[in-house]
Amino acid sequence: MKLRIRDNSVRLRLEQGEVAALREQQQVAAATGFADGAVFNYRVESSRTSRQPEAMFENNSLIVRIPEASVIAWADSEQVSIQGEQALAGGEDLAILVEKDFACLAPREGEDESDMYPHPQADDPTVQC
Repeated sequence: MKLRIRDNSVRLRLEQGEVAALREQQQVAAATGFADGAVFNYRVESSRTSRQPEAMFENNSLIVRIPEASVIAWADSEQVSIQGEQALAGGEDLAILVEKDFACLAPREGEDESDMYPHPQADDPTVQC
């Protein structure tokens, strides 16, 4: 699972096995360790009680919850992403995007793309990764 945070936006990309785990086990998680021993955890959860995508930060962990019905529909279709916005204090919004991770069109050294989704434009020579 890849995580990108920029300003008030959170974007997660999941490979095929991770999408399947989210659908079947209701969550997928990852962690990043640091030299001082600190660990940043992040996970996506399928939630029966959530009505829209939502994110929270608790105990050094980023948790993104997606409605279960949205996860099932997404996992079982060609739908690329689930997105939403969450109101923040001060009138701003947090943009949340969870998407399927596609293989690049041009191979990259050191990148394992064996579990990524086939790129939908792989046969189009005008599209670059």
